[in-house]
Amino acid sequence: MSSPQEQLVVQLARIKELSGLSLRALAARSGLSSSSLSRYLTGRLVPPWDTVVALCRVVGRDPRPLRAVWADAAKAGAAPVPRRNDLPADLFDFTGREAECALVEELLRTVGAVVVDGMAGVGKTSLAVHVAHRLATAYPDGGLYLDLQGFTPGQQPLDPQAALGRLLNALDVSHPPAGAAERAALWRSELSRRRALVVLDNAVDAEQVRPLLPGAGRSRVLITSRHRLVDLDGVPPVSLEPLTGGDAAELFGRAAGLALTEEAGVSQVLQQCGGLPLALRMAGARLRHRPGWTVAVLAERLRDTAGRFDSVFGMSLHQLDAVQRRTFRLLGLLPGADFDAAVAGALTDLPPDRVGAVLEELIDAHLIQEPAPGRYRMHDLIRQYAADLAAAEEPQAEAALRRVLRHYLALAVAHDRTLPAPHRREPAPGDPAKAMAWFEAEYVNLVAAFDAAVRLGLDEVVAELPQALRVWFFRHRGTDEQVRMLEAAAAAAGRLARHQQRAALLADLGFARAAAGRLTEALAAYELAEQSGPDDDLAAGLALRLGFARRDSGDLQAAQAQLRRARELFEKLGQRAGQAQAMAVEGWVAAHLGRHSEAVELARASVALAEGPGRITGLVTLGVALAGHDPAESLGALHDALRLAEEHNLQHNRAWCHNALGVALMVMGKPEEALDHHRRALELLEPLAEVQLEIDCLHAYAQTCRAAGHVEEAVAALDRIIALAGELGRPYDEELARTARETVR
Repeated sequence: MSSPQEQLVVQLARIKELSGLSLRALAARSGLSSSSLSRYLTGRLVPPWDTVVALCRVVGRDPRPLRAVWADAAKAGAAPVPRRNDLPADLFDFTGREAECALVEELLRTVGAVVVDGMAGVGKTSLAVHVAHRLATAYPDGGLYLDLQGFTPGQQPLDPQAALGRLLNALDVSHPPAGAAERAALWRSELSRRRALVVLDNAVDAEQVRPLLPGAGRSRVLITSRHRLVDLDGVPPVSLEPLTGGDAAELFGRAAGLALTEEAGVSQVLQQCGGLPLALRMAGARLRHRPGWTVAVLAERLRDTAGRFDSVFGMSLHQLDAVQRRTFRLLGLLPGADFDAAVAGALTDLPPDRVGAVLEELIDAHLIQEPAPGRYRMHDLIRQYAADLAAAEEPQAEAALRRVLRHYLALAVAHDRTLPAPHRREPAPGDPAKAMAWFEAEYVNLVAAFDAAVRLGLDEVVAELPQALRVWFFRHRGTDEQVRMLEAAAAAAGRLARHQQRAALLADLGFARAAAGRLTEALAAYELAEQSGPDDDLAAGLALRLGFARRDSGDLQAAQAQLRRARELFEKLGQRAGQAQAMAVEGWVAAHLGRHSEAVELARASVALAEGPGRITGLVTLGVALAGHDPAESLGALHDALRLAEEHNLQHNRAWCHNALGVALMVMGKPEEALDHHRRALELLEPLAEVQLEIDCLHAYAQTCRAAGHVEEAVAALDRIIALAGELGRPYDEELARTARETVR
């Protein structure tokens, strides 16, 4: 007897058959992503009941008879998604706010989203994190946290596109689509199959947050902002006021470590702190560190300082020695979201044992926080106060910041060298997994450090940091910061008269632009790189990339010339992998120029020369070239290529192999089988920033749809190409698609 999940898959497949639509079209009609629908149809995931209802509506079928089958399948379940938890630690002394917490929890249950707003220092983030921890068991797929930097000193608010990239990366989508709209759709789709709680902290306005909201499903979002986000329709606000009365006195007493509610002077201290939890904790910490003081003495000291924040912050600084005060001031200069002890050591030029003791004192004074073991951060208000003090009192502030930027660069270079990469013959000793984890943890700080280096004119860091991120960027294509960092780095290398480095950076810039489908801009970068006089090693890689770009723009003769040059240079250098790659792509060009025998010969030579996943390009070229002459060998080569892509978890190559299988099967007169592979390719591409490959797959898909009589699907694919080509300035692809569209009907 089949399992409940298998029975549900049969019913869902029947719905797809009744619809007469492709997977992509059915997904669009029912408001899903094709990747999610594929998971449901293959039994990898049990869909939410709302999704079953939506699919039934597409075909006009009553969903109620499926309820029992769905319930049994849901009870049996599919493999659970690992729980992710990015939340900062909950405050041990969180006090009061019971009514507000209860209201936030109720709104999350009933509405799905809520904004906690209030003035700086009133405790918005603390409440959001506290509620998220209380509700952890209700959200088994995790708690996600993202600081939107709406009011962070020295940093611009995170734009929605970049925010979506980071959120998707938290869900292991390492190659997000390039466009904000596509990212938002994928984000909603990914959340729809999870039950997660997302905390979006420090939002500047409704426009920043709107694209980040979940759609259907059981995930929820909790937002904090200093502003009331009245334009955020359907998201009710919960406004926090300063603590009053007993709650304020209790928090102050807990921070001071004493029972103070009846002691003289408490009301004056509470008034001076304005009921702000941040100020109350700091004032209490000051009293705890001065056992000889009474509350009345503390109140008098606070009263002698004019401003509320200056009085509380300044009072906390008075308990520190000179080294601790200097460390505090300098910490206000740090770029990024958080830091570790090593960064603080580079900033202050203190030895590690001294830095650790200083940071502990700053934590005790509530001047910094430790949201996770060994990771520290400053509240935005305190950070601004520290930065202001540093500007007024630290003549060596810029020198300290330069030490930090060089520290980040040195660590990035060291970790990068342990990562295997095509351009590196042998990685340095080390754990690649730990290196990638370091880049994941520090990426936001590295970008902020890069921007600080640009502001300071520190060209050495500007030129070198993107190169240290090269492997990370390759594995996370579509990262928003990559292109602008490479542009600035190439300019810095030029100012330093580092011509080879400039050429390498321009080559990487061209590759990033080409992957995003911007061929004209890619070619411009490659040509500038050539003008920098690259050495033979870089010239070989440039010729190969120019061959790709010329091929993709339809200039096959120019592509062939570049690929032959690349092959000769790689052979001269003794680089078999590059030589094999150039041969394989040259074979692909020869096949499209009608030179079948030459294509097969080049492809076979490439496969013989290459090793491991480097054989994929040659196998794909061989499989497509043989499709009309030797179907058995053709399919054997293509399936070998697909196995290599799957074994090495190369998602873009998996999509490419499926598309090539579709092309070969179409040539063999099997359009329906071909369509299955084309659709699988497009599904795999959905979460990847591979616009160039998507355009290639859409061309082939449209051609196969036409042959199979699926007119609407062909038109939809061609319209997608036309839209992408128009947006990206690709006249060759636009003309091909428009010509094909005119002949479809």
